[in-house]
Amino acid sequence: MDIFLQTVSALNDETRVLLLRFIDANGECCVCDLQNSLEMIQSRLSRHLKILKDAGFLKVQRKGTWAYYSVRTPLDRFRLEALEEIRHLDITLPEFKNCNTNKECEV
Repeated sequence: MDIFLQTVSALNDETRVLLLRFIDANGECCVCDLQNSLEMIQSRLSRHLKILKDAGFLKVQRKGTWAYYSVRTPLDRFRLEALEEIRHLDITLPEFKNCNTNKECEV
């Protein structure tokens, strides 16, 4: 029951739904890519990423001092169906702004 509630709670926020949809659409993203693209401050972004990770939607891979987030695979049926529903929402995604063009997050 706790896992179910944690999963549902993670999706009970417009920013987290947008963030999950953005990562799903763009693949693995560095935190700096997410900051630039979504125009969010790092502390707020990190909080939302942690909630999505703890709810089982995201995985994180560290490369040097940078963290890269992607949708966890495989997802269980409940999370996969939730993600499928999010894919069908009318969400306007911001443009992907890769910070690697500025060499900010290279290892």
